[in-house]
Amino acid sequence: MATEPSARPASFAWALVITSVAGFMAALDNLVVTTALPSIRGDLGGALSDLEWTVNAYTLTFAVLLMFGAALGDRFGRRRLFLGGLAVFTLASAAAAMAPGINELIAARAVQGVGAAVMMPLTLTLLTAAVPAEKRGMAFGIWGAVNGLAIASGPLIGGGLTEHISWHWIFWLNVPIGLLLLPLARLRLRESTAPGARLDARGTALISLGLFGIVFALVSATSHGWTSGRVLGGLIGGVVLVAAFVRHGMVAEHPMLPMRMFRNRGFTAVNAASMLMFTGMFGAIFLLSQFLQNVIGYGPTEAGLRMLPWTGMPMIVAPLAGILSDRIGGRPVVAAGLALQAVGLGWFALIVSPDVSYAVQLPALIISGTGMALFVAPATNLLMSTVRGAEQGLASGTNNALREIGGALGIAALGSIFAAQGGYGSASLFVDGLRPALWVGAGILALAVAAALLVPRRSGLADREDTAVAGSPRDIEVAAGR
Repeated sequence: MATEPSARPASFAWALVITSVAGFMAALDNLVVTTALPSIRGDLGGALSDLEWTVNAYTLTFAVLLMFGAALGDRFGRRRLFLGGLAVFTLASAAAAMAPGINELIAARAVQGVGAAVMMPLTLTLLTAAVPAEKRGMAFGIWGAVNGLAIASGPLIGGGLTEHISWHWIFWLNVPIGLLLLPLARLRLRESTAPGARLDARGTALISLGLFGIVFALVSATSHGWTSGRVLGGLIGGVVLVAAFVRHGMVAEHPMLPMRMFRNRGFTAVNAASMLMFTGMFGAIFLLSQFLQNVIGYGPTEAGLRMLPWTGMPMIVAPLAGILSDRIGGRPVVAAGLALQAVGLGWFALIVSPDVSYAVQLPALIISGTGMALFVAPATNLLMSTVRGAEQGLASGTNNALREIGGALGIAALGSIFAAQGGYGSASLFVDGLRPALWVGAGILALAVAAALLVPRRSGLADREDTAVAGSPRDIEVAAGR
């Protein structure tokens, strides 16, 4: 590791605060917009596809550039790229807050995702460099808890700001925090690089354009038809580019994602389950947060509060899930968590109506939230058991990127089903679209259960030579965003 001689040594406390707050901002922007979507639509107009892109523009650029951002930090300096990513994220947040129209907002969200993709994977690397080895467990635990809080509180924070100030403050909130973090990071974090680091620009271009084509086609299907040139071109072109990315991962000397890792059945199964879980979950939350406001009539804050039994449950159940997986193994816990989420969405599809009470909704929200809590930590442990220590960072980065991609695909796919069967014209029309979308989401989660059951009972790498990841910045830098 190369260190900048003039850099002031990073203190444990300062590094923890800076990286945790930066990670909180990036994680928060995944779901913070969901409860503001009706207000954004009221102010800026736009169709369902525009609302989908308001969320997907961020998650998609974040996902496909995540590992590339880590590689940039290796090559050009981790603190330098962290500062650059933070600056881009902050400026894009201001642009989103001042967006005069829906198209400008979508563009700003895409740039936000670029900044987050560079900034987020370097938070753990920089934290590792500043924290003594004996304190890293505690530091990573705090960092992870802060990021978990961002996911849980996203709909509530977005709803509260929208109702009591305006939706613009969802984005303005990032600006003073970013401006405060920039000089602190410059003064308090230590610079480092990874000599000989390589960039896979070709692989990044292939997967970015390929996924954009697929999501673009799914979002456009309702308004243009599945047989239109726009949709067929996006799907065919996207699939071809993704296939080229897979081929590139097989033959390139230093690909961003070596396809040899997917020869391991456990690695493939865990990643498939993770991607499918986020596909069903993100798509459902995108629609249900609007249902609570557009149909039931809750304000943005009330909607955010009522989503907490789902989004906030991991904060309560996750520690118990870890204990349970240690005792009986991760595979049954992960499968049970996915099954509960499928049951929760199916339950919601059965009871949803224009006048359904919150008391009737609550069991479905609790079941879904409990399922999500049972999934996250044990799935991460299962993933790490399928690879050697030197590849754990790459494995985690791959898993996080696939989760974000799943979220973008879920919003596009379930949104397309919603629009084909219903719409915003009336409460009953909204429910007509929501119900089949939720059934599809439940089916996707059932497929995730099947994928989880393909994980071997015992990992073939249980006795791997090198299990240490915490001390290696290169191994963990792409693990950010867990």
